[in-house]
Amino acid sequence: MSTIIYVLIVIVILALIIVKKSLVIIPQSETKIIERLGKYYATLRPGINIIIPFIDQAKSIIALRHGRYVYTNAIDLREQVYDFDKQNVITKDNVQTQINALLYFQIVDPFKAVYEISNLPNAIEKLTQTTLRNIIGELELDQTLTSRDTINTKLRAVLDDATNKWGIKVNRVELQDITPPESVLQAMEKQMQAERNKRATILTSEGEKAAAILKSEGEKTAIINKAEADKQMAILNAEGEAQARIRKAEAEAIAIQKITEAVGKSTNPANYLLAQKYIQMLEEVATGDKTKTVYLPYEATNLMGSIGGIKDLFKSE
Repeated sequence: MSTIIYVLIVIVILALIIVKKSLVIIPQSETKIIERLGKYYATLRPGINIIIPFIDQAKSIIALRHGRYVYTNAIDLREQVYDFDKQNVITKDNVQTQINALLYFQIVDPFKAVYEISNLPNAIEKLTQTTLRNIIGELELDQTLTSRDTINTKLRAVLDDATNKWGIKVNRVELQDITPPESVLQAMEKQMQAERNKRATILTSEGEKAAAILKSEGEKTAIINKAEADKQMAILNAEGEAQARIRKAEAEAIAIQKITEAVGKSTNPANYLLAQKYIQMLEEVATGDKTKTVYLPYEATNLMGSIGGIKDLFKSE
């Protein structure tokens, strides 16, 4: 009786083991490659899958986990990130620099990822390094530092085309660090300082030039304005003098007319006016120094005649 019980217990245990081996639960975003007697049989889907124990086996592959290569039979279908160590590359102008890259890829065909390449992570890393060397080798250092987007696009296109055979889809490639040698960094710093000094000198000279132009334009405007003012003043003075002469001539004409009316036709009014001018001149001479110089008017006889005309005028009045 006890033997039968032991046999039943063994049978139950074996049944449980067989059931456990027969049921394979696959998490979401993962899969497994099943081989039956060493030959590809199926690619398991997420959920519960039934296999034949001890006959069907999951294929192991090499994967990168926390920076280490490990063997696993679960294939992760999510997007993965590989952070490659810095590597030395040489630019077109023979400058050795260090570049660190990030690769974002996804397994889209587990069958190819298992059977087309033996060590997928290592293959991707080596392919990325060689492709990056080729791309950087076609660019100068300045282009390398300023053309990250271009490098990323070229690198992604080459890797995506090359890894298509392995069932890999390369989504993005990002360059993290580009580190030139220390001597090149110092030279670049000096160059940038020289460029900044050059721009400062240019800006200063342009400012001085603009200031000189503004100053000369201001002086030119001031001279033009002053000339215009002098011109207007001269015109006004000339017009004033002309008006004064006209008024004076008109006044003298009126005076002559009055004198003519007063003295009548018997006496020339010009003699009267001339006599007045002589008398005015004699008054001015009399105010001078009388001890040293004696002034006699020119043509004194005419003066006497003019004075006689004035005397006749007063008599007639």
